[in-house]
Parts: sequence; structure tokens; C-alpha cells
Amino acid sequence: MTNSINGIPYESPRPAREDDFELLQLGADLKDAKFESPPIGFFKDATLRLAKNKAAVAALVIILVVSAMAVFGPMMTAYAFDQQFVDYQNMPPRIPLLAPLGIADGSRVLENRRADGLSDTEKYPEGCILKVMNRRTVNGVEMVDVKVDYYRYSGCEENFLLGSDYLGRDLWTRLWRGTRVSLFIAVFSVVTNVIIGVIYGSVAGYYGGKLDMVLMRVCEIIQSFPRVVVATLFIMFFGTGIFSIIMSLLISGWIQTARLVRAQFYRFKGREYVLAARTMGVRDRAIIFRHILPNSLGPIITTMMIAVPQAIFTESFLAYIGLGLKAPEPSIGVLLSEGQKVLLNFPYQSLFPGIVISALMISFNLFGNGLRDAMDPTLRGT
Repeated sequence: MTNSINGIPYESPRPAREDDFELLQLGADLKDAKFESPPIGFFKDATLRLAKNKAAVAALVIILVVSAMAVFGPMMTAYAFDQQFVDYQNMPPRIPLLAPLGIADGSRVLENRRADGLSDTEKYPEGCILKVMNRRTVNGVEMVDVKVDYYRYSGCEENFLLGSDYLGRDLWTRLWRGTRVSLFIAVFSVVTNVIIGVIYGSVAGYYGGKLDMVLMRVCEIIQSFPRVVVATLFIMFFGTGIFSIIMSLLISGWIQTARLVRAQFYRFKGREYVLAARTMGVRDRAIIFRHILPNSLGPIITTMMIAVPQAIFTESFLAYIGLGLKAPEPSIGVLLSEGQKVLLNFPYQSLFPGIVISALMISFNLFGNGLRDAMDPTLRGT
């Protein structure tokens, strides 16, 4: 049938019939497309992202190596950390594998020695003189500097890998024993601070209002106490030792975690899944620890990893100013404090503890930064 509009003819469409359509997928076996890769959860994705960060992986390896040496290092020698060899004080390092390269070969330079006395075998045992240097004449007497094998020179039959201190104690054993003590103090205090901070911050952030205001003002009051003063007070009442140091770290160390968790709870407590759980009658404790807190684990873990080197540094600082452990128990701070007294004469006594604490500080910070980047949801998929 032909019609027209404004003089323009057109044909009316006919009604559609069944044979006008073709069912293309009739009888086809339709299925959902398979995933090209296995599903990835939050922590698996964070692990894969962390593995791509070479600096963080290298830092983790260093942390594990130092931790392993802290456990097994003192067992690698026959000396106890408090065993004294008073005849062999301040012996230089001697490491057999490095000795052929002239590194840590147990040698020492003796300055201002008479050249005519070098043939005295009672004073210079056979084979102990390695090199004669800087010949000069002083008041008509020929003087020299002599590089000697100090172990033969002093008749020492022991072998101190990193040398000995002013009491003849093996520095290798004391270094790794001290690293173990410092790591224990740091890890224990940080884990305890995280537990306290998580509970405190969760309550403050979830309930808010006047309770939040009161709890945060308490944090500000506690944080105003100087840490050195607090440590001094604990040492006055309980004496020097691990307990006093840990307690001084616990007084205000949890506040940063509490504030972080509080901010995370303010971020998540208004989300739909939290409101749905509350509408269904879920208890506050379950909402806090099952629904909100798991979403805050990334920042908490990152903060914890960064707090470990801060605790190690604080312990070392307290030991350095004389508020450390009781003798003869070592820590990295105690070894640095003892080593700085003889830094100009025997620099190796400060060098090795300095290397260990520097490696730990840098590695924990790099690993913490890597964790932060890996667990940041805004960076997923990049």
C-alpha cells in the first residue's frame, strides 16, 4: 500500500512474520568465557608487585641474612660473648678467606720503631714483620714504621674474625649477639605497639564523637613526654636492661599506629558493606575486626616495617648515651658506644657494628617503601 506525506510517496511497512527472523544461536552450546589467568587476591597481587621491585627484594634478602646471622652467628666460633682474653686486647680482625688479599689479615702498623732493633727475635718473632716503611732519622737514630702480623707479634694463638675489644672479647660473637638483642627489642616493641595501636585506633575511629576526642587528647598528652626522660625514669626504677628499654619504647610508640588506624576507620566505616552489616544486626566487634580492619592491613603492615628500624635506632641511641643494657650483654648501640671511645686507634671496632646497623636501617626502609607501593590499591594494575 502506497501513501504520501507532503506529496512524497512511501510504502507502509508490512507486519513482521516469523520467517523474517533467523535464530543464529539456536542449539549452540553457550558457556561463559574462561579466565585467561587464575584469579588474584589482594595479598597475592601485592606479592607479585613486590617481587617486581628489585630494591625491595634485595632489602628483604639483606634483612633475612642479617637475621640468620643474628641467630647462628654466635655459634660459628668457640667463644662466648662474655669470654675474656685479657692478654689479647684490641686484636685486629683476621679472616682467613680475605687475608691473601691483604684485607683483615691480622696485621697492624707499629710506628716509630728503632731500625736497629728489628733483628731482635724476642721482640719481633720470626716471620711477624711484613713490611718496613717510612725510614727516617730522628736525633741521629734511624726510625721506621713496621707492618707486622700482630698475632705472631703478640703470641696470640686464637683467631678473632672481627678482632677483639679492650677486654679481649671476640667481636664477631658480640656483634651477632648484639644484633640479636637489638632485633628482639625492636620487633617485640613494634609488634606490641601495633596491637595496642590497632585496638585503640579502632575504638576511636569507629565510635567517634566525644570518645574519639578524649582518646586523641590522651595520645597528645602521652606523646609530649620526652622519650629520653621516660627511659631515664624506667632505668631509675627498674635498672638498666631489656625491660626498661622495651617499656620506654612502648610508652608512646603505639600512637602513630593508633592515628593511622583511626584515619582508616573514618575512611571505611561509612561504606555500603559496613552499613549493610550494621543494618543486619552484626555486632560492633565483628564489624571492626572482620569488615573494616582487614581493609587497613596494608598501611598497618607498611607502618610496622618502617617502625622496626626506628626502634633499632632508638635502642642504639639510648645505649650510646649510657642508658643501654647491663654489661656484659651487648647490643649494636653498646658496641658503637664502646667502639667510639677507641675510634682513632681501632676504627674496626666501630666499623662492623656501623655496617650492620646501616644495612638494617636502609633495608627496612627500602622494604617498607616497597610494601607501601605494593599494597597501595590505587596502584593496582599499573
